[in-house]
This record gives sequence, structure tokens and C-alpha cells, in this order.
Amino acid sequence: MQIEQTSLPGVVVITPARFGDHRGFFSESYSARALAEHGITIEFVQDNHSLSMTPGTIRGLHFQAPPHAQDKLVRCGRGALFDVAVDIRNGSPTYGQWFGVELSYENGKQLLVPAGFAHGFVTREPETEIIYKCSDYYARETEGAIAWDDPNIGIDWGLGDTAPILSEKDAQARSLADLETPFTFEGT
Repeated sequence: MQIEQTSLPGVVVITPARFGDHRGFFSESYSARALAEHGITIEFVQDNHSLSMTPGTIRGLHFQAPPHAQDKLVRCGRGALFDVAVDIRNGSPTYGQWFGVELSYENGKQLLVPAGFAHGFVTREPETEIIYKCSDYYARETEGAIAWDDPNIGIDWGLGDTAPILSEKDAQARSLADLETPFTFEGT
């Protein structure tokens, strides 16, 4: 298992080993023991799986507020996507900064998005599936969203002139400047 630190402390790219032959491959996509060896001891309680039919579909930027804040471990089951984490912890030296990585069926990479970060992605291929583990259960009353195109964050989604496909909720999300963030930076 390969662990890569990113420019946002706590946000980590994880690449499990793949063992392949003429039949395909085998990969241990999650191992609490292997992650604990790297200091990652999150207890995950829920798995989510979504399908986006069309390239250019953006879902996010989403988060759940305390007391149901979620750490997420995200991977791509089929297709390809560009996955993004945005620091929304008040007082953080990286507040409002983002990190993105290509997750695909082919590369097997995963992104660990800790609580205190908004999460979103854009699909790159048709029929892209995203699968992710969460450290707390879904709680509608704690949901939050930030505008995917907030110019103060400045995420490069790689869309060019293509208009994204959005849910109504995501199309109406407010800017980071309007967010009264429920998260506080605790230090490293």
C-alpha cells in the first residue's frame, strides 16, 4: 500500500497494491490494519456507491457538520473521476485551499478526505462509479454544500467550455465566503 501526503495535511492519496495475471487482478482495497501502520485509525461505519451516467457530472462540494461529520475514503469502481477536497476548517493555515486527484478503475488510487473538508468530484468517463467509506452515518439535517465554481476557491475541474451536469442542490450552493463553517482547525 502506497501512502502519499498532499498539500493539505490530513488529505492522503492511498494506492493499494494490485496483483495481476492473465485473469485480471486482485487488490485489497481496504485494510484497517495496513492503514493503522501508517497512523490512519478511522472507524468506517457506512459504504456509499453512486453512478453518474455522463462525463462532466459534478457532485459537490458536500460535507456533514458535527455531530455527524464524516471522514471519507473514496475510490472509483468503474470509469474515471477527478476527486477534490477543500479545507473548510476555521483557523486552518490552508483554509479555502483545495487538492484534487484523478481516481480511476485503472489507477486504483483512493483519496482520504477527513472531516472538516468539503468533498466533490467530476466524472471523466461515461457510467462512472464512485465508492466511498464514511466514518459516520448519513444525517440529512447536518448536510452542507459549497458552490462547485466558487472563484475564491478556484478549482480547475478540467471542463474547458463544457457546462457541467449538476443537481439542483449543487447549482444553488452558496460560496465559501457565505459559509459559517461548523469546523475549527485543531492543529496538527
